[in-house]
Amino acid sequence: MDSSANSFDDVSADSSAEFPDRASMMEVRLQAQEDEITLLKSSLADALRKIHIHNQLLPLLKQQLIAVNPAAARVLNQVCCSDGFSSSRKLSSSSAVDGIRHTSARVRRNSEKLANVERQRKRLDKKAASSANLLTRSPSLENRAKDLIAGAASPGSRRGTYSQGQSIKMFIRGRPITMYIPSNIQNYEDLKMEPPSERLELDWVYGYRGRDCRANLYFLPSGEALYFIACVIVLYHVNNRTQRHYRKHTDCVRCLTLHPDKVRVASGQTAGVDKDGKPLQPFVHIWDSTTLITLQQIGLGTFQRGVGSVAFSFADSGGFLCVIDDSNEHMLSVWDCSKGTKHAEVKSTNEAVFAVEFNPSDSTNIITCGKSHVYFWTLSAGQFTKKQGIFGKYKKPRFIQCFVFSLTGDVLTGDSEGNILTWGKSAADIKTLGKGAKETFQIMRQTRAHEGSVFTLCPLQGGALLSGGGKDRKIIRWSADLAPERECEIPEKFGAVRTIAAVDEEELLVGTTRNAILRGTFSEGFVAIVQGHVDEMWGLATHPSLNIFLTCGHDRQVCLWKTEEHKLDWCITLEEYGLCADFCPNGSVVSVGLSTGRWMVFDLLTREVVSEFTDGNEQLSVMRYSPDGSFLAVGSHDNFIYIYNVTESGRRYARFGKCNGHSSFITHLDWSKDGKYIMSNSGDYEILYWDIAAGCKLLRNRFESKDREWASYTCVLGFHVMGVWLEGSDGTDINALCRSHSERMVAVADDFCKVHLFHYPCPKLKAPSHRYEGHGSHVTNVCFTHSDSHLLSMGGKDTAILQWRVMEDGAGDGRERLASASSTSTASPELATS
Repeated sequence: MDSSANSFDDVSADSSAEFPDRASMMEVRLQAQEDEITLLKSSLADALRKIHIHNQLLPLLKQQLIAVNPAAARVLNQVCCSDGFSSSRKLSSSSAVDGIRHTSARVRRNSEKLANVERQRKRLDKKAASSANLLTRSPSLENRAKDLIAGAASPGSRRGTYSQGQSIKMFIRGRPITMYIPSNIQNYEDLKMEPPSERLELDWVYGYRGRDCRANLYFLPSGEALYFIACVIVLYHVNNRTQRHYRKHTDCVRCLTLHPDKVRVASGQTAGVDKDGKPLQPFVHIWDSTTLITLQQIGLGTFQRGVGSVAFSFADSGGFLCVIDDSNEHMLSVWDCSKGTKHAEVKSTNEAVFAVEFNPSDSTNIITCGKSHVYFWTLSAGQFTKKQGIFGKYKKPRFIQCFVFSLTGDVLTGDSEGNILTWGKSAADIKTLGKGAKETFQIMRQTRAHEGSVFTLCPLQGGALLSGGGKDRKIIRWSADLAPERECEIPEKFGAVRTIAAVDEEELLVGTTRNAILRGTFSEGFVAIVQGHVDEMWGLATHPSLNIFLTCGHDRQVCLWKTEEHKLDWCITLEEYGLCADFCPNGSVVSVGLSTGRWMVFDLLTREVVSEFTDGNEQLSVMRYSPDGSFLAVGSHDNFIYIYNVTESGRRYARFGKCNGHSSFITHLDWSKDGKYIMSNSGDYEILYWDIAAGCKLLRNRFESKDREWASYTCVLGFHVMGVWLEGSDGTDINALCRSHSERMVAVADDFCKVHLFHYPCPKLKAPSHRYEGHGSHVTNVCFTHSDSHLLSMGGKDTAILQWRVMEDGAGDGRERLASASSTSTASPELATS
């Protein structure tokens, strides 16, 4: 039986994301900061109000005295200077004495008021000085307090934006963010936002979902391998190295099966949610793999959580489809493929179900297997009857991973104990089960096959059988009577064997648990034709002059890809996982930021580490070289930006300074075109500007940076990209954005599995955009290639990298622009009647 280390491979199910405790700690710290800022807002607003009242009161009193007697006003000035009325007795002017005599009572009352105001002003001055000292120590609080006070003065501007002449306020989670309008914009209100003239078409999909899915690799008569990742089903021609894509699913594809005619395909998806948190119902699509036309949609509103397994019937030429959903009861249902109607339904089991198949010779017999069970179902008159496989004297395995039918009609199962079990019908055991007992399905033979689980079984023509192992990573060919004939072992770096598809009697396609697809034979071995990451990805960088890009993620892999050849160039495994990366402008080295505060610089040709540093002990979120490559900025979750001098063509680094002023972790930063300034964003929605040439000095007057030009634009908060935010956004809805090198468009990665393309600049809320689907998880990053010919987007948990071709408006088939596209201009047309 597999060890606990392989327990993940034993169960095929989506694992829920585990958020680290650091996230909770950051939320607590953020709430404490919010409370402190609220107190500062109240204190400063009260101080300003009282000082304002004082400043208004003094001139008013003077005017009143002047109106009564000008001499009294002079007396009042002397009284204020000497802090008393004793000097009034020394006045020699009789007229002044007379004036004071007539107004002495009023002067006394007013002077007492002035004295009280003066004492109060001194107390407020001390309080204001204390607050000013606090704000001086924390410049970010100073900017926040100013914005909050301004926001309190304009309570009607809590939604959307609020214009104040030279600046405009944007509100995220009720917090005002001041954006200063550049000088070249004369009338902000008259700006008109248009979508960009460019559009995107899906060019290539990197990756394969083998880590937690089964039986999801087929070989078509067209010479294409059929598999899926994220929301895209890929048809990859193994000889021509081209891709077509079926893109009619609205969330992650979980399963697929091939019709007996080898043309039609059925694919099921998981349930999802839209941007408002409303559930999206799962369904099954039956579609034509030649034309990519959807023939039938099945089960919309019927399945719960998602579709786990699907299978076509064989005896009636694929007239029926069997479906297992992901509900607690794992509902088993049979559907009429031509009509799309449900024929029968039954609760199967509360345990996990891994596979379902029709008996090839009898469509009324269905088999399911999963955790500790094999069920034999009989369908008659719309009703199911179930018989459980009897293990008898054999040890009951924890999981029945897969099964196939032999040419003799027997059922062969592969289990987590590494055995192939042969099942058959046997007469009823009256002694054990009593009178009236019916025939049972029992184990006729046990064959030891693999060390660890048997993940897949693949029948060949002539009765031979292939099995794929988990722990031993072996592929074994068996004769019809289960005698081993040949075997081979796939390289450890690709993981265990997840599924096998036969190209012919010799050549095989193998899907692995580390999201790779291998091609090869027993004699010549196997090579990877599809590779991808196996865990959440965040780091993405494109080369400044070549058509290559680099990715890194939680699987600790750093991968370099070629966009023209659509393949992985090299891959390095690190001790810690990478979160961010950037190429040096000269293109010879690339820096990668890790989860521990450490960052490394790699030589692209030798793949060797040429420099290595550590800044703080928290994860790094952004690496950014200055335009001329003389500086490197490292943004960290410890709230600092570390600046390094770069020499020797990016191979030597020396600490230049540290930007200290953010009150939360750094999320994004960009350099100015002259390489002297930095614009940065943080986790509490701040925008700060830094003078690096002056010693990493914080620019307190943000107004002075309104006309500055930026070499890149990846900051999600800024005047030029205000329009990418939806009204009511919580500040985390946009994970990344990237301005094109032509400065004509900006791509956005959001939290709702979408990629958006906006015109640049887009400084007004609700700016129109083109929206593209394909990812099945939050999109973590986007980046244009050096020539703006392509856009790369990365999914988080879906581990997919999508390569989009940038098309001028009018190029390509308009029908495909927002729906589906492929590298051969063949996409998924709309739903057609069958």
